[in-house]
Amino acid sequence: MRPDSSGSGLRPGAVVAVVGPTGAGKSALSIALAHALGGEVVNADSMQLYRGLDIGTAKLTPAERAGVPHHLLDIWEVTEPASVVGYQRLARAAVDDILARGRVPLLVGGSGLYVRAVLERFEFPGTDPVLRERLEQELADAGPAPLHERLRAADPVAAATILPGNGRRIVRALEVIELTGAPFVASLPEPTPYYPSVQLGVDLDTEALDERLAVRVDRMWADGLVAETRELVGRGLREGRTANRALGYRQVLGALAGELTETEAYEDTIRATRRFARRQRSWFRRDLRVRWLDGAAPDLVSAALHALRTAG
Repeated sequence: MRPDSSGSGLRPGAVVAVVGPTGAGKSALSIALAHALGGEVVNADSMQLYRGLDIGTAKLTPAERAGVPHHLLDIWEVTEPASVVGYQRLARAAVDDILARGRVPLLVGGSGLYVRAVLERFEFPGTDPVLRERLEQELADAGPAPLHERLRAADPVAAATILPGNGRRIVRALEVIELTGAPFVASLPEPTPYYPSVQLGVDLDTEALDERLAVRVDRMWADGLVAETRELVGRGLREGRTANRALGYRQVLGALAGELTETEAYEDTIRATRRFARRQRSWFRRDLRVRWLDGAAPDLVSAALHALRTAG
């Protein structure tokens, strides 16, 4: 019998977003909701877009997807630079297709800008090839640290949300600041819905999430993250401007290059993942439209369905 979403409280054409920090339980909840509502998942994790970044991104295996169709996994090679504009186009096409077939789109992931790009009327500031080339040359010559310091001075809010090692996003933020004369965050538009939506946030208390992330990293190492990274090097991971910054892969690449030991790479991955989870939490907690759920609650699925019924 096909699940019926008519009693879910969702408006026609609505998208359910499942957001929050990494490791909190978004994927498991999305599978349960998809079965309950007759839904399909649209990936909103920027690193799960890449083919081969499986272990380090905790990408669900086909068996773990439990028959639920997943869209926008494994669409880019590791050499492809990330593009929020490109993602927006593909994700909206997937959402429209799911809606046209009478099913419920579940937008799932912790990449906040990607979620906003789908759910809101979101136009991106333009680019200037000369300015971009100058900033990218600075990045190549000096690395991301001095550029991140410049961003911190110009726009502390943006600097707090962009990882210090994410050279590409730092360059983009500085480019927008120079083009518009305004802070990067100020260049983001006020939220205006593109789709009706309900956003469910999944989180744990900090101590519990820290422990879960340590266990996750340990499992990634046991499952072969080092071997997976070594194989991806042969496919151009080192040259990729975005994929080589993925948590875990960046640290393993450093170990393979002799810049740190494997133990140091393992320990740094845990620390970096915990810091990243805090940034994600900070991003989503600022949005008062997100309805928060306890990822450790035994009745998590029931609570999520209740939140959808009462969303109004």
